[in-house]
Amino acid sequence: MQAQNRRDRRQQRGLDNRAMRRAIEYLTRHRGEALLPYLFLIIATLSQLAVPRLVRSILDAVTSGVLAKTVLDALPQIPASFMNAALPKILDLLKYPAAWTKDQLVAQLTADQTNAPALLLRAGIAIVVFAALRGVFAFLQAYWAERNSQSVAFDLRNDLYAKIQRLSFSYHDRNQTGQLMIRATDDVEKVRLFIGQGLLQLVGAVLLLSGTLILLFSTNAQLAVVTLWILPVALVLFMIFGTISQPLFSKVQQKLSALNTVLQENLAGIKVVKAFTREAGEQVKFKTAANILMDQQIVIARLFTFLFPLIFLIANLGQATTLYAGGRQIINGMLTLGEWQEFSLYLVYLFFPIAQFGFIITQFGQAAASASRIFEILDARSDVTDKPGATALPQVQGHVQFENVTFRYFGGGDPVLNKVSFDASSGQTVALLGATGSGKTTIINLLPRFYDPTEGRILIDGHDLRDLTLESLRAQIGIVLQETTLFSGAIRDNIAFGKPEATLEEIAAAATAAAAHDFIVSFPDGYDTSVGERGATLSGGQKQRVAIARALLVNPRILILDDSTSSVDVATEAHIQTALDKLMKGRTSFVIAQRISTVMNADLILVLDRGEIVARGKHADLMEDSAIYAQIYNSQLVGDTHTEATPNSQLQTSNAPLVV
Repeated sequence: MQAQNRRDRRQQRGLDNRAMRRAIEYLTRHRGEALLPYLFLIIATLSQLAVPRLVRSILDAVTSGVLAKTVLDALPQIPASFMNAALPKILDLLKYPAAWTKDQLVAQLTADQTNAPALLLRAGIAIVVFAALRGVFAFLQAYWAERNSQSVAFDLRNDLYAKIQRLSFSYHDRNQTGQLMIRATDDVEKVRLFIGQGLLQLVGAVLLLSGTLILLFSTNAQLAVVTLWILPVALVLFMIFGTISQPLFSKVQQKLSALNTVLQENLAGIKVVKAFTREAGEQVKFKTAANILMDQQIVIARLFTFLFPLIFLIANLGQATTLYAGGRQIINGMLTLGEWQEFSLYLVYLFFPIAQFGFIITQFGQAAASASRIFEILDARSDVTDKPGATALPQVQGHVQFENVTFRYFGGGDPVLNKVSFDASSGQTVALLGATGSGKTTIINLLPRFYDPTEGRILIDGHDLRDLTLESLRAQIGIVLQETTLFSGAIRDNIAFGKPEATLEEIAAAATAAAAHDFIVSFPDGYDTSVGERGATLSGGQKQRVAIARALLVNPRILILDDSTSSVDVATEAHIQTALDKLMKGRTSFVIAQRISTVMNADLILVLDRGEIVARGKHADLMEDSAIYAQIYNSQLVGDTHTEATPNSQLQTSNAPLVV
């Protein structure tokens, strides 16, 4: 089991790393702009690497100037009788040619003393210039890196959104909204941070490390060899911690998705939560998810609070080694103070990128896990797509045929529809009746290809739906679903959702046909009234009528009404039904209704039971031939009669179907 877990972790790390490479490839969409921060990084790094050499020049100038003054002051005090014996020792100490005379020595020392201030000034000015260059190009590097990372995040979010829009209903059935939201927000942001910061820091660390190593060996190869033992130790340590940490970051994102799902579901159902006084229970659920997330984050924090002190310990040990070896060379006259200071500064440049690797590993682990989750969506296959060579559906007459259609959700389990066949002629109204779970909604979901049949086929005007493009098919179908969905914005925008270019006159005409015009114009802002999130400012009946107007505006040849009058009162229902009876003429209409009175005039009534059509025909024929239909009719007729005889104060306890 442990071996299998290790293999699974290795496989997941491989997937994460490949996903991160794919995310980085998004930079290639911006070509020249993507290269700019790395060009600026090179210039800034070279400017940084030049400073220690200039510091060495300053120290050597100061040292030589002080030493020259000291020797010049001491020379007159040496007796002439001892000068011949002392001169070779002075020349050797100062590392001047042994053949020099006293006059040559004095000339050189005078030149060293005289030139020291000028050398000091030139080196100081050069340090300021290089510091300014580094500052300017570091700013440009950071700016363009941030701009490019934001562009990548923009592309990823748009690709994710477009993909989510194209994925079939079955994918959304299997995945929670909160998880999809966290991938388009938090996961994309973690990838963006690595591309904008971590990747640049990685390249910068490699450049600084490589340049420092070259300069260390050019300054003092013997001392460099002594101190470089820390590099392989640090690299092995980072590899170990990277292997351990990456799966942990993936788990954090999973726990964050679970927390976000709890929050999203709670906010979406806040009215239900309050109605059943479940605030305390929901708080416990959220707290549990938050605790699980916190525990996972603490595991990672514990790992890295151990890593960074260990890295600094190794760096300090390396510095101690350098101090000891460098000190011995200074004592032995093999190293000047300027060379020592240069080497020490370059050594800091060596430790700095090593320490940076810890932060880079943290960012990479988070980004790789997030990238894997992002591309999991982008690579998801939709169950319903345009097949190669799919054709656009021409203007239809509305002849619909179901031929031995069987449907199972997710390709398994008992069929929701079982060998359903029927023929709806152009302009007919087809009513679907049956108990909950009988397959009515599945039929209307198959018509616009929200799902594809498991077996059999569906035709419109002789065209198999699988041979048509989704856009051309759905453009000729108007739908009013039982669960009304409105979007934040004005009422006119919601009605014109399927036809954004519609004029206000067209919108008002559709609203009038749906019995929505009167209540809309009663609002102070009329058609510009905001409906709030999910239409929260409208009643159930008002939302339903706006949804009907939205479907009617596109003037579809095929109309689907999924219990579209369930949320209106009896008077409004009659008004809408009269309008719908007129509008359905000349259109092939599929109507799901709970009340049989709304479909008695249908051209074809299909009675479904457990996914099969158990009766079909017109109302009069079914009353004679179908016991199930007659039973439904009689039960509702008795219920309606009882409702009429029941006082208003007792309506809530009657057996009649509830209307609002």
